[in-house]
Amino acid sequence: MSTDPQSNSETHTQAKSWLIPEQIETMRDACLGESFPTYLQDRNETIVVVLADTGLRVGELVALDWDLIDLEADPGEIFLPNEIQKGSPGASYIDLDDETSRQLRRYKNRRWKETEAVFPSRQSDRMTTRSVRNTIKRIADVADVEPQLIEGGTGDASDVSPHTFRHSIAFRMIRREGKRLEDVQLRLRHKNLRTTDEIYGHLRRR
Repeated sequence: MSTDPQSNSETHTQAKSWLIPEQIETMRDACLGESFPTYLQDRNETIVVVLADTGLRVGELVALDWDLIDLEADPGEIFLPNEIQKGSPGASYIDLDDETSRQLRRYKNRRWKETEAVFPSRQSDRMTTRSVRNTIKRIADVADVEPQLIEGGTGDASDVSPHTFRHSIAFRMIRREGKRLEDVQLRLRHKNLRTTDEIYGHLRRR
């Protein structure tokens, strides 16, 4: 397992936008249209699905190797070694939603490139953080999504980034599923609840 040389350049501390679950589904649909080469469609959809379920940071996503994912477990899970996580918080496991496990199985069985990295690019065996960001922006543009902005109102596709999905998870958990801020903290692997509250506390119903 190797890490992406650009992963340490991830400096986002707070997403500026978030998507509601219906917009994420629209992005999934956009991945499968003629805007993308057929052989990249499954990869791109899987990136969206994994980010929307796990809240992986972009540096963690590109560092994923297939041997870090256990799709035979119930539920499926991703193992994150300490060295690929921001701030080196210690090794951890992330449980996968059943739909995420199904999507990963489909993608693995039909992928066009046999690499140890889960997400290769056309040019190399592993995508870079930059290429993932560009891919997400392209998908958002094709899907014509208008994310919610922290400062109020809605934005456009240019406001969507991989980090947007972490905020989207917080929205879903708090506003759609009625989960506690502590649950969001655990899912997004913040070291303390204060960090979670500072970034996502605005999503709580007052």
